Amino acid sequence: MKLTIISRSGEDGWIVMECPALPGCITQGRTEEEALSNVREAISLYLTPEENLHLPDGARSIEVEL
Repeated sequence: MKLTIISRSGEDGWIVMECPALPGCITQGRTEEEALSNVREAISLYLTPEENLHLPDGARSIEVEL
């Protein structure tokens, strides 16, 4: 899977990376390498199904493969 990452300078020289396809998936690092490592981890965690997912009454969970 390939996702577009937006990289920008943050406060105090940190590098901020965000994945627009995954709302709220944003991280940072002191170097570009650290920020890339962190954004890969953030995406992985974002896409990992929750173990104890609580669904509202009448809702169901459906898995899809990309």
